Amino acid sequence: MSVTPSHIIEYLYCPRFTYYEYVLCIPQYEERHYKVEKGRQIHDQKLERNKDYLRKRIGVIEKYADQYLTNELLRGAVDEVLLLNDGTMAPLDYKFAKFEDRVYETYRTQLECYAVLIEENFQKKVNKGFLVYTRSSNKLVEVEISEAAKQDIRRVCKEVNEIILQNYFPQATKFKQRCIGCTYRNICVK
Repeated sequence: MSVTPSHIIEYLYCPRFTYYEYVLCIPQYEERHYKVEKGRQIHDQKLERNKDYLRKRIGVIEKYADQYLTNELLRGAVDEVLLLNDGTMAPLDYKFAKFEDRVYETYRTQLECYAVLIEENFQKKVNKGFLVYTRSSNKLVEVEISEAAKQDIRRVCKEVNEIILQNYFPQATKFKQRCIGCTYRNICVK
């Protein structure tokens, strides 16, 4: 079974998300927030506006927009897959966010997932990814992607699958502060 970057991010936050949502089929019932909806609108606008734009300052020689990629472990839609002038490729993802002098782990994880997908689908090396922060005047931020990070993504894909396919009840997160705002806190056995 292939999983999505969202599965990976939820699992890394707390492995029990996977169990409650995908084994017991209890939805999170998260409300749609303005920021999520606005992000989707901006994402669609950027894809439409930037069809012919190549990012020459970062060495882009070709761009593939809105790519749905999959393999035996993972699946996801990459905003842009960039072919760089050094022969490598890189994912680019738009974020409806302001850049605050650091890259959030969820954003990094998403790019690492895309790196695994790009390498397996395009047969090209991925050493970095890019984030475009639309609420910071489309600031472009480069993110290094290591081999170890890609291996971790593959390992986590397998762990998520183990929970889902074997009905395995995992340990909760070590970070109990995360439980406070969790949508499953009322039913989770601590």
